[in-house]
Amino acid sequence: MTATLLSIVYSPQPGSFNRKSLPEATLLTGYGIDGDRKAGNPKRNLNIMDQETLDILDAEGIPTGPGVLGENMILAGVRLDATPPGTRIRIGQQVLVEMVALREPCYKLTALDARMPDCVIGRVGVMARVLEGGVVRVGDAVEVMDGAIK
Repeated sequence: MTATLLSIVYSPQPGSFNRKSLPEATLLTGYGIDGDRKAGNPKRNLNIMDQETLDILDAEGIPTGPGVLGENMILAGVRLDATPPGTRIRIGQQVLVEMVALREPCYKLTALDARMPDCVIGRVGVMARVLEGGVVRVGDAVEVMDGAIK
């Protein structure tokens, strides 16, 4: 199976949790999605999840869907929970990201499901840093450059 970018979501307004799906986005080196209110943190430019884990969470009755769990991107064809820190992933032709750490789920997820955040520890994606910026589009190919188990 070829790995693919399935979803891009960002939060455009400060102080808002309103998320918007995008068909394409510009990623800025060391920042994240251009215009995303949550971008800019050097340790967490992006939150990326994989569709395979979202399918498992969905089967457990956890609310899922683009951006529902706070992720910026959903990838299919690569298991991010098996992706060690330092792994680099090419998205499309221009963008290169590096996995920093598994995402720590926060208390805000309790509003979606009372079982969270406890039941999703280790299963809400990874935090990534943008090493090379550029434009990404839903449907772009994704290539694990090093370190991950496919």
